[in-house]
Amino acid sequence: MQVRNNYDAYWESTDGTAYGSGIYNGDLGVITHISEDKIEVLFDDEKLVKYETSVLEDLEHAYAITIHKSQGGEFPVVVMPITNGPPMLYTRNLLYTGVTRAKNMLIIVGKESMLDYMIQNNEIKTRTTGLIDKIVKYQKIFKGEM
Repeated sequence: MQVRNNYDAYWESTDGTAYGSGIYNGDLGVITHISEDKIEVLFDDEKLVKYETSVLEDLEHAYAITIHKSQGGEFPVVVMPITNGPPMLYTRNLLYTGVTRAKNMLIIVGKESMLDYMIQNNEIKTRTTGLIDKIVKYQKIFKGEM
């Protein structure tokens, strides 16, 4: 899985009829060749990218990924474990997101009581990030008020 946007990554289609640049966070692929200085990855959309070893930190194994990392993608089969955890994370919204990732089959593993809880939990928590305070602070800095 590509874990950072790389707008400069050159790719070619497997049939050689198309080429371009740009591989993006969340793109999934399979390693097709490894040499001392390069790794070739064939992404799901038939884009072949040759990576220098210096940018391998942009790739991670993705045998299984979280709902968050799925980045809105769809998969033939989704296995969604629902076990005990922090109640504030077990929301209807998260359940909906996980369920809608499955194209052909969804397998939910876990406690029925937790599934019921998620269905009933329609709370959307407000995130307290301090973003507004930071924006105001930087506006003042740029205006020379600080």
